[in-house]
Amino acid sequence: MNNFNTFKKLLKIATKQKAFLAVIAMLVIMLFNQTNFYTSYNLFDLMNSSSILMILAFGVTVVLVAGGVDLSIGGVMVVSGIVVIKLMNNNIPIWIAILCALLVGAVVGTINGYLTVYQKTEPFIITLGMGMLLTGVAQMITDAHPIPCTNPDFSKIANGKLFNTIPHLVIVMIIVFLVIHWVLRYTSFGRNCYAIGGDYEVAKYSGINVRRLKMATFVLCSVVAALGGVMLSSMLNSGSSTYGDTTALVVNCGVVVGGTSFAGGIGGVPQSAIGLLVFGVLQNGMNMLGIASYIQIICQGIVIAGIICLDCYGRKRRREAV
Repeated sequence: MNNFNTFKKLLKIATKQKAFLAVIAMLVIMLFNQTNFYTSYNLFDLMNSSSILMILAFGVTVVLVAGGVDLSIGGVMVVSGIVVIKLMNNNIPIWIAILCALLVGAVVGTINGYLTVYQKTEPFIITLGMGMLLTGVAQMITDAHPIPCTNPDFSKIANGKLFNTIPHLVIVMIIVFLVIHWVLRYTSFGRNCYAIGGDYEVAKYSGINVRRLKMATFVLCSVVAALGGVMLSSMLNSGSSTYGDTTALVVNCGVVVGGTSFAGGIGGVPQSAIGLLVFGVLQNGMNMLGIASYIQIICQGIVIAGIICLDCYGRKRRREAV
């Protein structure tokens, strides 16, 4: 009886997470197709190819939970990736170049936070504009051409493998996952983020320094995006202004599909990871099946719209039940 009740609880939790059910459904579908989907090589490649977007998504989650939004992450990613390569090509040590790239992210996050929190401007517009500005800067400093890295050790950061099996990029993604999940769930900073996202005025009158904390979420998000840019440039051994064209939209969409709300106060890092995994599994599976790229885009749109509609319907039913 206890086992049955436990199973019912697990089933209830699973059905609340529509993105998780979508991933399971796609995995089951691939069981009935003669492909190499379930080989260890492909599964590690799936996680490796999804890791950059997941790293960015974990930073975005913090901002969304606190009731903000950041559409500049694509620009931060490409500029940071270009900065780290340009510094190394000028004989700057790798670790100093990486720190400078992360500092670029911190500066951008500070500007975003100051304008949206202290000047009370619309974060959607400000961060979108910042992303466009950074993309223009990236094109200017690269002359709109990819910049190869002359330091052979840099590519080993993302392309190496632990025990010749687990990609370093996946390990970095897992570390970022664990750190940000711990910050959100087990620290006062994280609890205050949920409080601010749930009700800004109540959080303000309860003694939380709402402006400083919300600004910190933008800084954290941009630093994480800069880390993603460093790892992307290491993986490709080059920097380019074209890498982040659609990154912000894909990441924010994946985070929302996973269950983190644009309204704030709802969601978390595990949900965001599942949301981005939907895109990764879907794209990988369709590539294995040889589906045309334009059909893949249609299928992605259908899956996204379907998950959001089912989630909204489920929330409506729960409100009516109360």
